[in-house]
Amino acid sequence: QVQLVESGGGLVQAGGSLRLSCAASGRTFSRYNMGWFCQAPGKEREFVAATSWGDRYTYYADSVKGRFTISRDNAKNTVYLQMNVLKPEDTAVYYCAARADYTTTWAPGDMDYWGKGTLVTVSS
Repeated sequence: QVQLVESGGGLVQAGGSLRLSCAASGRTFSRYNMGWFCQAPGKEREFVAATSWGDRYTYYADSVKGRFTISRDNAKNTVYLQMNVLKPEDTAVYYCAARADYTTTWAPGDMDYWGKGTLVTVSS
């Protein structure tokens, strides 16, 4: 069992930055593949970024490549999402998720555990 708690969301102007954090419980955090997803009002939840359990591989949605960076600190049981050059279309609730098995496809339905999300609002 893994419990995930996101933080770091808020209101920021377009072009600004935020860093989201996801704190995980459990001693086996380092064995989980971790992802960030977002859900805008009226839209389905979609993939943003992910990192493999050993932080060897990272994956990004095309819309955030070059602007967002995912990283993890296994000693702190925490995964981060550094968000730069934010755009109004990045406005959404951002969720942290964990998956035990390795995958190269990151569909929301494939994840095992979810946090409750943190709201990011980007004003124009």
